[in-house]
Amino acid sequence: MARIQGVAPQDAGWLTRGLYWLVRRKMRQLTGQAQLSEPIAITAHHTRLLVALGQMEMGQGAAQSVPARLKSLASIKVAALIGCPF
Repeated sequence: MARIQGVAPQDAGWLTRGLYWLVRRKMRQLTGQAQLSEPIAITAHHTRLLVALGQMEMGQGAAQSVPARLKSLASIKVAALIGCPF
């Protein structure tokens, strides 16, 4: 559980709501569940940072120099090393 509350969709601006919709759609494709992750909701307190985070994630996802399976494995390993629950 985070120390601060995320921005609820009904309290968010139009840009943040659009980004929430995109995140839910992507999560539905990946996991089968349309849920909003807590780090996204917390980052939404600063819209420009949320947009930059989305651009970074899309850029990393589009990179083709390393196979997607290896990227996923590296992401899981790093999360385990630093103790990240996500």
